[in-house]
Amino acid sequence: MTKAESHFSHKLTRSERKKIIFLMCSVLLFSVMNGTMFMIAVPAIADYFSLLPSQVSWVVTGYIILYAIGALMYGKLADIYPLKTLLTVGLSLFAVGSIFGFFAPNFLTVVIARMVQATGASSILALAFIVPSRYFPGERGKVLGIISSTMAFSSGIGPVVGGFVTGALNWQYLFLISALVLFTIPFFRVWMPEEKKQEGKVDIPGAVFIAIAVATLILFITLVQWWCLGVSIVFFGIFFWRIKTSDIPFIRPDLFKNVPYRTTIIAGFFAIVTMMGQMFVIPLMLNEVNGLTPLYIGFVLFPGAMIAAVVGRLVGSLTERKGSKLVLYIAFGLMIVGFGLISTFVGSPAWIVSIVIITSFVAFPFVQTSTADLISEVLPDHETGVGMGIYNLVNFMAGAFGSAILGKILDYNHDFRLNPFSIAEGSAVAYSNVFIGFVGLTVLNGLFFYAVFRKRGKKGLN
Repeated sequence: MTKAESHFSHKLTRSERKKIIFLMCSVLLFSVMNGTMFMIAVPAIADYFSLLPSQVSWVVTGYIILYAIGALMYGKLADIYPLKTLLTVGLSLFAVGSIFGFFAPNFLTVVIARMVQATGASSILALAFIVPSRYFPGERGKVLGIISSTMAFSSGIGPVVGGFVTGALNWQYLFLISALVLFTIPFFRVWMPEEKKQEGKVDIPGAVFIAIAVATLILFITLVQWWCLGVSIVFFGIFFWRIKTSDIPFIRPDLFKNVPYRTTIIAGFFAIVTMMGQMFVIPLMLNEVNGLTPLYIGFVLFPGAMIAAVVGRLVGSLTERKGSKLVLYIAFGLMIVGFGLISTFVGSPAWIVSIVIITSFVAFPFVQTSTADLISEVLPDHETGVGMGIYNLVNFMAGAFGSAILGKILDYNHDFRLNPFSIAEGSAVAYSNVFIGFVGLTVLNGLFFYAVFRKRGKKGLN
């Protein structure tokens, strides 16, 4: 019995497969854009409500916390409940939060609306990586490539749309854009396959423990509140005790004993630290070094994101033919070259930077497609949902961790260039050093991944 057949009894026609891919990519576009659009709009929201940076940051922080937790929760639920049901609930919450935010009379309402959005939008990301494994077992890599290319496109178009709408209309209209997902729900109800509820229950106490642990850890990373770290450690401890003693653990302990899965999660974490790190650093660099406004920063990022989106479809086919491990090695190579180029040309005119960043942007679909495909390959069917949930959670943690660490690093300017070929001067030197640091981290990450899988290859995959 294949993975797909273990969840529903009928096979999908070519037309049905196309409809599902189209639907998932459509809502994924709104989900990813929703994050990047509001990052651009944060200064405008701060001005509108006369807020301090620490106050307005909750527009992003609150969203990230619920989004990260939701990605894990929906992944776990997908092992039990039909995807159609989970997507209906998630899209409804996303739309309700968006409409609520559009009419928000004060800042507290805006934050609440963003958090409601996150509880729904996280279902889209979580299930988008499960759909290929469940419905397209023979084309998993290809479909993951399409998913990754959609994410790359959304990341690139988000800042442009956010800057344009905020400047031409008002930041509140960003909520209205996201509310459009409401119109996709009837199509999901009709086009998604019928599935039966699987046996199993959700360990509610375990879910609560891991949610508190993750939330406080993200708060520590973003706000540097040490009491949050203490609470996080305590609840992670309680959670691990719970999964070892419960008859129905939220996450089975033996999942972490799966060496290929564990290695892929670790390698993916450090890859995303650098990939999301560059998305955090480059706008700051373009603003401080090149003096660009948010809208023009979006235009600089746009070509790289578009090319990455186009390449993403090809990456899926390459993964199907050559395997996910080779594709991940190619990703490491692109990252090393791309980060090295950015480090060298920091301080150049914006059009040169726009060209230079293309290589590292193209690496994104290679990383996403290869790691997601490898996880689907090494996990048994009944653990794919929660395994993907952990994968998405770790990716969010990596993004938050990388941004927090890089923010601290950039606080300290110095004149010593780590890259001898860099043309950076003054404040640009710190940015050059960050990207050469990314090169070093990627080299170590690639060597770690290679060493583990070379050793496992002699003993068998698991």
